[in-house]
Amino acid sequence: MAWTDKIVLFLLSLWAGISFAFHDPNCAPGRHVIVHLFEWKWSDIAAECERFLGPKGFCGVQLSPPSEHIVSTNPSHPWWQRYQPVSYQLNSRSGNRAAFADMVSRCNNVGVRVYADIVVNHMAAAGIGTGYGGSNYDSGSLSYPGVPFGPNDFNGPAECSTSSGNIENYGDANQVRNCRLLGMPDLALGKDYVRGKVADYLNDLIGLGVAGFRIDAAKHMWPGDLAGILGRLNNLNTQWFSSGKQPFVFHEVIDLGGEPIKGSEYKSMGRVTEFKYGKFLGKAFRGRDQLKWLETFGQSWGMLHPFDALVFIDNHDNQRGEGGGGMDTIVTFFESRPYKMASAFMLAHPYGLPRVMSSYHWDRHIVGGEDHNYWIGPPHNEDWSTKDVIMNADGTCGNGWVCEHRWRQIANMVAFRNACDGEEISNWWDNGNNQIAFSRGNKGFIAINNDGNGLDATLQTGLPAGLYCDVISGDFVNGGCSGHTISVDGSGRAHISISNSAEDPFIAIHVGAKIGEDGGDEGGRETQPPAPAPTPGEGWARTVVFIKKQTQYGQDLFVRGGISHAHRTGCSQDAATSACAIPIVYNDLGDTDHLEKFNAWRGGDSRLDWYGPEQGQGTFGSKTASGSPTVWTTNVQGEDGYFPDNRFGEHYWMLDINMDCSKTEGGWFDIKSYLSDGSGGFWEADINQVTSCGGSAGGQAPYSSKNHVARCGYINVFEFGSGSCIIDN
Repeated sequence: MAWTDKIVLFLLSLWAGISFAFHDPNCAPGRHVIVHLFEWKWSDIAAECERFLGPKGFCGVQLSPPSEHIVSTNPSHPWWQRYQPVSYQLNSRSGNRAAFADMVSRCNNVGVRVYADIVVNHMAAAGIGTGYGGSNYDSGSLSYPGVPFGPNDFNGPAECSTSSGNIENYGDANQVRNCRLLGMPDLALGKDYVRGKVADYLNDLIGLGVAGFRIDAAKHMWPGDLAGILGRLNNLNTQWFSSGKQPFVFHEVIDLGGEPIKGSEYKSMGRVTEFKYGKFLGKAFRGRDQLKWLETFGQSWGMLHPFDALVFIDNHDNQRGEGGGGMDTIVTFFESRPYKMASAFMLAHPYGLPRVMSSYHWDRHIVGGEDHNYWIGPPHNEDWSTKDVIMNADGTCGNGWVCEHRWRQIANMVAFRNACDGEEISNWWDNGNNQIAFSRGNKGFIAINNDGNGLDATLQTGLPAGLYCDVISGDFVNGGCSGHTISVDGSGRAHISISNSAEDPFIAIHVGAKIGEDGGDEGGRETQPPAPAPTPGEGWARTVVFIKKQTQYGQDLFVRGGISHAHRTGCSQDAATSACAIPIVYNDLGDTDHLEKFNAWRGGDSRLDWYGPEQGQGTFGSKTASGSPTVWTTNVQGEDGYFPDNRFGEHYWMLDINMDCSKTEGGWFDIKSYLSDGSGGFWEADINQVTSCGGSAGGQAPYSSKNHVARCGYINVFEFGSGSCIIDN
């Protein structure tokens, strides 16, 4: 078919109403991220939809090609055999038709959409053989009876001008689209019969509940031919989708510039894989470009309109050095630190529809910048059947599966993306180099440190005041944080501190992981914000207590407290139910040797109470906690125990927590020390606190007490056995 005829057909297809169709991924409400479970079996994908992807808020899953393919023995069962189809029967290395249908149904039932990888540009180039499902083929005679396709269904010398019949010049669009890709017979998609067979295949998948398609090698097909196929597709199955919904389509077009074929040629028929995206971010997070330049990241960088783009850090091709970008640019799970940062940026940034990669491990063999083991297929049993994806006790995958989508730092950013949908970037900040931060309106905030120096700054987050879980260091579970917390003050500001040597040098908070409010299943990091005290009796606030006590070797200072039994009824020795206990969350102080005991003892301590260790509270060696642990501090820089909040001197034991001020008495609470040497201990003597405390905040307790009386949301400074007190902002 002549180029002019194809242009006319393309325009007619647009006129028929296909223009700007197929862009909607058909996600369930509130979901906005896709994952590619590369080479997973259908049964494993079904289970993953139910146990993880659904609960974690993923929109959908991209499959490996479901059609029958060759069985290669030289090399043995490589991943790319899936991309050499011999028929359109649903019988592949991942499972048969029944398993496929079961997977699609189970995933849809938990709100996870399924997108099939479709290989329709070509058929297998593997000589004479039998496919995975038993279909015979002969690529030499162009015979594929499983479809059926024959010699008249492929492009030949009349369409391809090269003597070899293969693509020899990527600067020639006719060669790229009419000649053989890597020697594979090129289907004549301009013919009505061929289009019909392809459309029948896709409609079969639609009938089973598939929500859309990745079109492999779309660059090698004329846009008009694809329009002619897509125009024949049925609407989605109304068992799971509303009436009239079209399938989602995204076209694989490797367009890094410098070639005549552009991704923009396909955007009227769905989204397009934006390969420049991973290349740009790979360079940035490898340190080859400064992060500060990402302030303008998006369409102005020469990429597609965000509505037209499907974006990713890596895919199954370029993580192996194939398919554009280069191994020295693309970041993958092999470089986990920059990979997690780049993935978090992708999921925090609003550009495009993001796809997360989920891989299996293989042993690289890099020579001359190329991976000679790029072909290795998925983990397999002795009979070459694909191994099950097994789950370890910590939620990671075993049996050789990497499962980046389950990494906490990536999985929790999926909920960040969902929480921030529709919000633009605001409050951009950078240090002029490789430290950046930005908010997504008033819904989420991220800060990244890829610099040679630590990040220590008070930044505008754009978020409402409150205490948030950092979803990078931990999860948001049952209204609390398993990791660190960040407090945002009434003006939306928070103090952010990120070491440049941290394994995960970035933090992220969002409204779905806010303490005291309902949210998803995320995580948290405290960065010691200078938040003002809340209105007395309201909200959570960072609260610090210093008690001066010079101790002897082997002694440790614990504190006990809450509300004195003399001032409140309903108090009991069960901290979990006592009306006198106050909920607390420890702020992270680091993991140096100086903090080893403290970090062990603070685990499981969720309340300030009068009764010693809580049930399940951590131990250090054979020594149990004797209350809420404190850490010895000094104001001398360079010494172990130096903390900048200690402006008072040496031997000040510090408790640094976030406290639920609503459980105090008008913003005040009681505290008393307990000194332990491991074999026993003793209480601090009763206190006769002065009438009014000094300090920049000061104040007078609303009641008398035999304990120190402190203020929620402030720095409180006491001396062991003394009634003196200082309360600072």
